[in-house]
Amino acid sequence: MRKIIYGLDEIKLKISSLKGQNIQMDINRGRKKIETIEAIIKDIYPSVFTIKTADEKLQTFSYFDVMCGNVVFNELP
Repeated sequence: MRKIIYGLDEIKLKISSLKGQNIQMDINRGRKKIETIEAIIKDIYPSVFTIKTADEKLQTFSYFDVMCGNVVFNELP
């Protein structure tokens, strides 16, 4: 089990502040498969948020993914 650093409310606020910005995300897909993508946070919902990748695909993640460390945000300059 991973150590939880931030609470759910703090994660939602951080993701809300990043909405519409270009971000880089490291996504743990399991079995030592880490994917790094550039995307824009498109929509924010009560349980999940959606991103639009550079190739115009939509992906959905839960706030729990961020809380557990399966999704890590890196802002682009």
